[in-house]
Amino acid sequence: MTSLLLDKATRALPCLLTALDGGVDAWRAVEVAGHLVLAADHLVPRLCGHLAGIDLSAQWQDMSTNALLSALARLGDPAAVPAVAETVTAAARHERWSTAASALEALAAFGTAAAPALDTVRGLTGAVDPSVRVAAAATLWAAEGDPAIVVPLLDDLLDSHRHHEAADVLGRIGTPAARVLPRLRNMLTADYEWTRVHAASAMWDIGGQAEGPVVVRTLIAAWQKNDATANHVLACLDRMGTAAEVALPHVRVELTRTRRSGRFSDVAHDEELQRTCRTFLARFS
Repeated sequence: MTSLLLDKATRALPCLLTALDGGVDAWRAVEVAGHLVLAADHLVPRLCGHLAGIDLSAQWQDMSTNALLSALARLGDPAAVPAVAETVTAAARHERWSTAASALEALAAFGTAAAPALDTVRGLTGAVDPSVRVAAAATLWAAEGDPAIVVPLLDDLLDSHRHHEAADVLGRIGTPAARVLPRLRNMLTADYEWTRVHAASAMWDIGGQAEGPVVVRTLIAAWQKNDATANHVLACLDRMGTAAEVALPHVRVELTRTRRSGRFSDVAHDEELQRTCRTFLARFS
């Protein structure tokens, strides 16, 4: 498999470098670059150069900036951390909050290698924009892993319109985030099924078996109400394993559908859903 990937990277790389160096169709090259991890040493300096060249004081730069950030995050080379951190700083300075959040999410992808940017990240945990605060907290967790610092930040964000993202990060923290369980249980009474799904998933990841019955009931009810939640629901049911046995009939029915389902009802999400269903069912065969 590695040799196959290396062969693909070897064949694709000259065209990508020409595009990135010459500026002709560079945006197309950026879309592909993130998939060539084995060529990161060639691609990362060029992508960082393009990132540094974006004027974040100008309008309509978010799309190209986000594509570069996404490619760098996928490549995972820590050499990109300074450039991404500088983008965080510049975006915050110009109040480009969406770009700042995306840059923070890219930093989080580097894990502990993002530690040199922690001062920048900490400075944004009190940003006026909740999406930036969530992303900053998630990056602190990925880079530093101190629940005593991160959990209170996310606890406060459960009252914001970014409560889904806050719940997801709390779920990744797991047991050390147990203080938020009562608030997540309250979120299960929300009218919006997506709020219930994110809260229930986090409850399982934090509370485990003790939360199992209510989590399964909540997930199945949300799935039945809104098919778009299926990927998120199945991902949690799969993590639950045998604790979600009561969901077996619903999963079997999903595999009999003759139409695409899942998030956006597109090919990628439907195929992901099918794979997760089969993985889940295999535990009980």
